[in-house]
Amino acid sequence: MRSYLLKTVIAVLPLTTVALAQAPAPADAMALEQQQKWAEAAQVWKAVTARNPNDAGAYASLGVDLARQQKYDEAAAAYRKALKLNPKLPGLELNLGLAEFKQGHFPAAAAALRAALTADPKNTQARTLLGMSYYGARKFELASQYLEPAAQADPANLELHQALAQSCLSARKFSCAKEEFRRILEQNPDSAPAHVLFGEALDGLGRTPEAIAEFETAAKIAPSEPNVHFGLGYLHWKSQQYDEARQEFERELALEPNHAQALAYLGDIEWKSNHPDAALSLLNRSLSAQKNLRIVYVDLGAIYMQQKKYKDAQTALLRAVALDPALPDAHYQLGRLYQAIGKPADAEKELHKVQELHKKAEDSLVGKISSSPPALNPSEAK
Repeated sequence: MRSYLLKTVIAVLPLTTVALAQAPAPADAMALEQQQKWAEAAQVWKAVTARNPNDAGAYASLGVDLARQQKYDEAAAAYRKALKLNPKLPGLELNLGLAEFKQGHFPAAAAALRAALTADPKNTQARTLLGMSYYGARKFELASQYLEPAAQADPANLELHQALAQSCLSARKFSCAKEEFRRILEQNPDSAPAHVLFGEALDGLGRTPEAIAEFETAAKIAPSEPNVHFGLGYLHWKSQQYDEARQEFERELALEPNHAQALAYLGDIEWKSNHPDAALSLLNRSLSAQKNLRIVYVDLGAIYMQQKKYKDAQTALLRAVALDPALPDAHYQLGRLYQAIGKPADAEKELHKVQELHKKAEDSLVGKISSSPPALNPSEAK
């Protein structure tokens, strides 16, 4: 994420200093601030607070001058001291939130910015920063709530719309994500990542053929882009177009031989094609690369059961259930396994669970591509 805050965050201005009966030291500090001598001004404010440790305004102004030197940890400490002395000083929570945001302390930034927004609900700066703090903390549902009005108010801010789009996608708000990525592609139609993310949103809406078209466009623009071929292969796999899926998974593996998910889904295709030995080889390679892919354990359980390795099958299937108990296929395989080993009560329990889970959530590509929304780089924000 580049310096999106250039367009959304104004420079923090000094808080009004509490008058100190014409004491010279605060006036000296403010004179130095006029000359943009932030370090010298901070030293004066430190002297003021040493002489009067109850001067909330002096601590607040000290925080501002420390922040101007990018000493955000010291600035945050000064702001907190000022808040403790006088929580009603205007703008203090906003300055504290920005200092914490600059350090990448997103939960702490969000707490301060919530207070700032409560004090001034019309403060768009606080609202935008709060949304970005939730984004940085990976609380995407909350991020989308605060970023949406900010993005609507700033249609030209591509970085802000990108953060909103990715927040909506991660929160599975697919209509919002689709609309935002559509806008991004209007401005930058040759962005392969945007086509990929737009495709994920379309797939989440159940529009898989359109999602395939977006991934195909991304693959043409950037054939070596990580996960593009895996994503395209997954969409073909989901559509039961296994020959096309195989080709894409193999292309991904040509770029990254240890791509765990490409190995796993290619192994699943081999299993569905009645090639258990080839499937086992691919599934075990996937397992060596990544330990928590559910499809690997489901397929291993089915293969081991066919080979009458019932203990290994049970271990694999129980692991698949633990990874996601809401999906019915592992429960179904467990039911068949318990029937095979003479445990009718356990079999009935698992098969009843399959009936309960019959209306399972629609599967989508979201969450399967190993990349995640880009981390914020608060140090780039101005």
